[in-house]
Amino acid sequence: MDAFLRAVYELGYKDLSKFVFCSGIGCSSWIPSPYFMADSIHTLHGRSIPVATGVKLMRPDLNVVVFGGDGDIVGIGLSHFVHAARRNLDVLVIMVNNMVYGMTGGQVAPTTPFGAKTTTTPYGSFEYPLDAARLAVTAGANYVARWTTAHRNELKEAIKKALMLKGFRFIEAVSQCPTAFGRRVGFKNAAEMVRWFKENSIPLEQAEKLNEEDLTAKIIVGEFVQRQRPTLTETVYIKIKEAQKNGQN
Repeated sequence: MDAFLRAVYELGYKDLSKFVFCSGIGCSSWIPSPYFMADSIHTLHGRSIPVATGVKLMRPDLNVVVFGGDGDIVGIGLSHFVHAARRNLDVLVIMVNNMVYGMTGGQVAPTTPFGAKTTTTPYGSFEYPLDAARLAVTAGANYVARWTTAHRNELKEAIKKALMLKGFRFIEAVSQCPTAFGRRVGFKNAAEMVRWFKENSIPLEQAEKLNEEDLTAKIIVGEFVQRQRPTLTETVYIKIKEAQKNGQN
């Protein structure tokens, strides 16, 4: 929340009247509502991106931003996430990744680290975590970045850049959940988790020179891609204008 509001302020927006926020169900989905004085849509779990699609196609003049957790975006809403990136939908998706289903009791999530204990994996997770940032790159997103809550300024700058770009933009913000996750994996409090984020984050440029074993328990941070492709909104409205010009319905 802090990083987003600082980014908007530094870009010169005096209010959020040109923004529409879509969110699902979960702790992070409460960021835009009730805290932002702006239009916000609280959708079903995993369905914030389809709603954002409808908003953007009908009102291409608005900045449409999706807030959601890892379970919301790449768990229940995974198919919507992949195809929105593939279509290059002109929205910004900010995924707050706490590596667990926090609000519902601390169950294992698609992003839970291998071996981590949760309420549904008391002996440690047997599954490998999904790399949401790399998936977004592969699916076709125009901009992808990952930072943690220990990287306040970097996260803010990534949001600023994303708001100035077009197309599908994805920012993964790795965040602490001391109650439902941290205490189960040995952290005493939230501050200790944030320090761990800082100490175990590794820049993407450095990570590319290391092997998979060296990257165990590391958080790869940085900008994964920035490119320009025509957005879904642009291509749809071009076709509409062509059809109108030719007298078609």
